[in-house]
Amino acid sequence: MMLMLRQLSITALTAALAVTTAAHAGGAANDPDREARPDGAAGPSRVANGALGANFNQNLDSVNYRELREAGAQWVRGFYPMPATDDGDPAEHFAIRSIRETADRGFNTILALKFPYNRKSFPEPGSDEMAAELARLDQVLPTVMGEVDIMTIGNEPFIESLKDERDERLNVFYEAVARHVIEYRREHCGPECGTDLYMGALNRLDLPGRRTEAVERWMTFVRETPEIAGVDIHPHVPDPARVQAFLDYILPRMRPDQTFLVTEFSIVWYWRQHMRDPLSAEFAGKYGYDPGTLVWEFIRAAIENPVGQREWQDFLTSSDWFMKQSDFLRDQVELYRSTGRLAVTTYGFRQDVPMTTDFGPNKPPWLLNSVYAAYTVKPRGNGMSARGYWVDDFRALQRR
Repeated sequence: MMLMLRQLSITALTAALAVTTAAHAGGAANDPDREARPDGAAGPSRVANGALGANFNQNLDSVNYRELREAGAQWVRGFYPMPATDDGDPAEHFAIRSIRETADRGFNTILALKFPYNRKSFPEPGSDEMAAELARLDQVLPTVMGEVDIMTIGNEPFIESLKDERDERLNVFYEAVARHVIEYRREHCGPECGTDLYMGALNRLDLPGRRTEAVERWMTFVRETPEIAGVDIHPHVPDPARVQAFLDYILPRMRPDQTFLVTEFSIVWYWRQHMRDPLSAEFAGKYGYDPGTLVWEFIRAAIENPVGQREWQDFLTSSDWFMKQSDFLRDQVELYRSTGRLAVTTYGFRQDVPMTTDFGPNKPPWLLNSVYAAYTVKPRGNGMSARGYWVDDFRALQRR
């Protein structure tokens, strides 16, 4: 009943904006045949329909095709850091090589272009610095346009920026980048280009303070730019109930023909609240841990000396705080799909080095999200890492 009410609220909000949206998008907004559009305007994705895929973020070099097939994943997502262009030919960068190889093997692919401006100001329009950024794009785009199924312009713009520049300066920069990508696509890939364009991900829309004028302008640009197929969101929240706020915000602000991505999502902030909890007495006794051993201490020990598959599974299933959220993956994917507007969602697929480095009670425990436990559990052999808690649900949620 609650889900039905939420859907009704979204429908009502969408209808409220329908008139103004039609004026911005023109009559083509209701035309589902994107291929027939000579101007390259976006429409509903031709290959994505609520799919659940595997997210690798900066670790596209860790893609394991056996694991992807075991879990039933068809979609693979990661990002390319634009400053890497200064270090050499982008085509030789592991992220681009990996995403292209993955596509060549028959998987669908999403590549985010990441512009890290969290330690320096955005370049001024018309400046040499802006010209250099666009020149980097001109090196990257030939390697991926028409090769990946979806490209997102920006990774997490409202995090990868200086806090006091998350205003119109951010909008001006990303709008210039987006127009450059759109123009390149029009000139070099044509109206039947195999790459759909989305604007990169919005974070923490559950917090009223994050729904700023710049975020509103971001969504206005998404809606009013015909070539943009939709927007990406990254709901990393302390409570699954907060995810609804993301959907309530973005859906009424999109054209009726647009869809959304969820290329990252988790309850990592909920997990972190329990890092100082003690291990369950039953688990500690069974595996010989001192009474009072804390959760983060066990995880750090497992990073240093990986445990067996059964021990890791028992650790999770004996933890009441974990099992209270054991349906998280299934519930979230079903929520996104219930809107009828989800293109693709991707979930953290594999533990990686950044997750495990200097692990302590305050470090976000991203590794608890992972479908495969590559760093806390002994490998199975044959190049396969251990299955994490979420494998069965991940596989069950695949659409055939």
